[in-house]
Amino acid sequence: MQTIKAAVCRAFGAPLTIEDILIRAPEPGEVEVTLDAVAICHSDISYADGAWGGSLPAVYGHEAAGRVRAVGAGVTSVAAGDSVVVTLIRACGSCPSCASGRPTACATPYDGDKGPIQTADGGTLHQAMACGGFAERVVVDQSQVVKIPGDMPKDAASLIACGVITGVGAVVNAAGLRAGEDVVVIGAGGVGLNAIQGARIAGARRIVAVDMTEDKLDDAVAFGATHGVLATHKAPWRAAYKALGGKGAEAVIVTVGAIPAYEQAPRYLGVGGKVVMVGMPHSGAKTEYEPVILAALGQGMVGSKMGDVVIQRDIPWMVDLYLQGRLQLDSLISGRWSLDQINDAIADTKAGKARRNVIVFDR
Repeated sequence: MQTIKAAVCRAFGAPLTIEDILIRAPEPGEVEVTLDAVAICHSDISYADGAWGGSLPAVYGHEAAGRVRAVGAGVTSVAAGDSVVVTLIRACGSCPSCASGRPTACATPYDGDKGPIQTADGGTLHQAMACGGFAERVVVDQSQVVKIPGDMPKDAASLIACGVITGVGAVVNAAGLRAGEDVVVIGAGGVGLNAIQGARIAGARRIVAVDMTEDKLDDAVAFGATHGVLATHKAPWRAAYKALGGKGAEAVIVTVGAIPAYEQAPRYLGVGGKVVMVGMPHSGAKTEYEPVILAALGQGMVGSKMGDVVIQRDIPWMVDLYLQGRLQLDSLISGRWSLDQINDAIADTKAGKARRNVIVFDR
């Protein structure tokens, strides 16, 4: 076991504490990565606030990039020195979900209490989301990493691990958007901006962003939205209908966890349209729909976890889009912080102004 620094959650809703923790060497099939950057996702914040329960103490963080330090026996996809993106998508490769091409829904359980990290005194320390990226190093399964070009900036690369694949994938994979179709994206935060980018890349005819503030709508236009609608309007779906030329959308992507957003989402749909549910409300939150309308108009609703991606297929594609200047990543970063500043970075994210805050490790 070696000692590293990590931001540890010891009580839900309390500030994270920077501590020395222990990390073991990679076992067969595992990869050890020295992190250069880890982004702060709203899912990390929700977990740390206790929205979904879980084991404590824990190390959160799951949008990461760095360089491979060591590999366990049997690992052939990467080698020491390789630059990689580290994701939370741990796939066994053999369960029904993995075998059918849906590794984001892998059915093989993982017990983060028995992962590669421990407290400084050897106690249980939960590796949250099979990653534990708010730390100087991680040990993860080889299925969770994807090799990237060595000269790609790691702060930009870290965003691909979750926010980018979730937003772009929701449009391309879950919605199956075809060129010329119309899209409404509810929420113009980090994931929403990437859904907008995904719609633009997929050839959407019109892309309507819906958010609570004009500033967020300005951001949306900068990332490819053709129209913006304030969610504070009495009936924002009517404004979206007008922006779409008098029709509803083929796809409505809900990227926020707010229940009002979910209640209103079907109102933006056209005949045969689909709501893609991406944002994660707190456990127990509920909403209501009138099913006869969905049935009569041939509409549907589907959940999308991590953009339904296959990371070895989709991440290299997105890296190429970035290197070609067709996918914005650098402009998604609102601030760069040190690990010691993580609580300030989380507070800034909670304030709602940040696209993505990134913890950068000074090497």
